[in-house]
Amino acid sequence: MTRGPLELAALASAAVPDLDPASVEGVVTDPAHPFDVAFVQDSEHRRWVIRCPRTPAASAQLEQSAALLGLLARRLTTPVPTVKGWTALPEGGRAAVHAYLTGQLVDLAGLTAGSRLAAGLGRALAQLHNLDAGVYEEAGVPVYDAEAYRVRRLADLDRAAATGRVPTGLLGRWESVLEDVSRWRFQPVPTHGAIGEGSVLAVPGDDDAELKAFLGWESAQVADPADDLAAVVSVVDEATLDTVMEAYAHTRVQRPDAHLIERARLVDEMRLVHAMTAAVAADDDVTAERYAARLRRLDDELAAEDDSSAGPGVVPASLDPQDRTVPADEPDGDDPGGDEPGGDEHSAGEDPEVDDQPVDDERPLGDEHLVGDDEVRDDDPGEDGRAPASDDAVVPEASADVAPAEDAPDRDGTRSTKITEPLVLGPVDDDTGVRAAPGDRDLDDGVADDDASGDLDDGDDEAPRSGSSAVG
Repeated sequence: MTRGPLELAALASAAVPDLDPASVEGVVTDPAHPFDVAFVQDSEHRRWVIRCPRTPAASAQLEQSAALLGLLARRLTTPVPTVKGWTALPEGGRAAVHAYLTGQLVDLAGLTAGSRLAAGLGRALAQLHNLDAGVYEEAGVPVYDAEAYRVRRLADLDRAAATGRVPTGLLGRWESVLEDVSRWRFQPVPTHGAIGEGSVLAVPGDDDAELKAFLGWESAQVADPADDLAAVVSVVDEATLDTVMEAYAHTRVQRPDAHLIERARLVDEMRLVHAMTAAVAADDDVTAERYAARLRRLDDELAAEDDSSAGPGVVPASLDPQDRTVPADEPDGDDPGGDEPGGDEHSAGEDPEVDDQPVDDERPLGDEHLVGDDEVRDDDPGEDGRAPASDDAVVPEASADVAPAEDAPDRDGTRSTKITEPLVLGPVDDDTGVRAAPGDRDLDDGVADDDASGDLDDGDDEAPRSGSSAVG
């Protein structure tokens, strides 16, 4: 079931006491997306995010991730999106409301060697991977051992091969890695599972941007640590990767295994396979063929690589946490001041109440990070979130009234759309506890369809365009 922005605002009002919606930003998503999402600002200028599951499977996923994030909030130094209120849905399941997290999306390809942001990413991932797997088990998320995970990926490859759309060169390349058991002797760790464009949030510092939080925890599981490094190794240069991995290894309790980076590259390459097989399963031949075309291009690119170049597979022995140090304090010419190690800035204490946030501190750095199903607002007092970050990896701030000239990266293809209709809230149903939707209009007609019907960019995710309007 799909809901319009005003209905989502009404549900948000029912979920959180004293949430009186003043404006709403709808988020246009692909029809296959599991959630309806809207960004709501209330009469006290607090910003919220409501996520409403479209299917029973999405509802179960929402409940599971919420349980995990409630446990992680007390164990990580970076903030995580925790649910502030729930409301029952007439068809079953519940919609969840999160507080809104200020910050800007990080363009991973823009990370620079020696920067505080690159080192902070490595440290934050290591801190997550250091957690006791029992925390994830308590939340009921999937847990895999190394051999089961290797066999699972082999099964994915077999399904892809059966479609006849994967080049034989790629099949042989991936099969050789997956069948070499020595490359899969790793200690499973708690993972985020979906690190990539649209999932890493940062805030500006005096000289360099600083990592703020990870968004979108629906794919969290106990699995291969390489999963969380795949998007990084695919887009950064070797010097920047060294910065990330030095900080990562220095923070890890256990030494990273020798084949971590090699597996991370494999994971990144096979993401196209997963997307292609999903399209085949959905009988979407057009999308499947577009992913198949990208696989053919990838096969050509890998075949053209110089065989004499250094292979990607080995983490140097010096990545032992006892032997490596965080980046040096000598700035590099392209990133002045950006190589300070920078310690963790967030306390692992209680999640402060959203009501304590000053009005001025609730305005996001820009609307580039309105990516939909995982956005929340931070409650840290005193953070104004207005100055643009100096690090090139942070998506530039856009005006609240003008969409960015170029779309920011996004992992799930969501986009925000401006809503101008007045918000008139209906009564709360005594049986369901759900506030009635305002009117019987489908406010997405003519907006979502126009945005969603365009040709896919060869499967690349398309970023949201920001838009904000007062209603009512």
